Amino acid sequence: MDEKKFLAEQFEANRPRLRAVAYRMLGSTAEVDDAVQETWLRLSRTDAATVDNLGGFLTTVISRICLDMLRSRKSRREEPMGPQVPEPIADSDHEREAEMADSVGAALLVVLETLAPAERLAFVLHDMFAVPFEEIAPIVGRTPAAARQLASRGRRRVQGTPPAADADLSRQRGIVEAFLAASRNGDFEGLLAVLDPDVVVRADQAAQRLGSLPEIRGAAAVAEAFKGRAKAGRPALVDSEIGIAVILGGQLRLVLRVTIAGDRIAAIEAVAEPGQIETFDVEVLDRA
Repeated sequence: MDEKKFLAEQFEANRPRLRAVAYRMLGSTAEVDDAVQETWLRLSRTDAATVDNLGGFLTTVISRICLDMLRSRKSRREEPMGPQVPEPIADSDHEREAEMADSVGAALLVVLETLAPAERLAFVLHDMFAVPFEEIAPIVGRTPAAARQLASRGRRRVQGTPPAADADLSRQRGIVEAFLAASRNGDFEGLLAVLDPDVVVRADQAAQRLGSLPEIRGAAAVAEAFKGRAKAGRPALVDSEIGIAVILGGQLRLVLRVTIAGDRIAAIEAVAEPGQIETFDVEVLDRA
């Protein structure tokens, strides 16, 4: 069978699932059509022989497209507009989409609109489509543990619970502030006290150009790397997660996304790429 014909047939077989994923991510039938079309274009440029699991591949592709669309949508909003109300589907030619909308529920879609893009994707893929966190992690550029936290926060918000209880946020903030204080003061032992023994630090290429190593593993190595640094770091919420914002000259230059396990920091991701930082929802937490 001709390869393009085979891909077209397989794509059509997966189209209902792709539309379902995109609709829950975007809540707009016009954007769903765009996302599905872009997924087909990317598939058509792919060597089918390199794809082991076509369904998983397509889910990953459309998820990344939807994530980019959500981030772009957020960056275009210059003023707070409130949650976007999902578009109703009234056209009789779209019966399948109407059924899909009914199954999701307009109320749920409105709540999903309040989630940060990465939070929404993790929740939708895991809770609605049973995608493992190991597969979600590379889509959102985080570890499986961090992807699990994103989905958990999204789930709590959908269920009507604040994304992070005040007590838990206060605890996490205390850990981050202890880390920053120890870093500024060159307190090696203080850093070890708040770092998980197996902590991992990863940096994107822009952060590497600022002097970060691509990867650092182990509490001792991480403590040595951060000792005497982080003078411009401030505790912040990054897409509703505790993290660190590094502000130089009045501008946000570096974001450290922090994963906390128990009472210690288990992972840090340093992001300095301007195009990536612009997609984050960053709220610097003023010191009391």
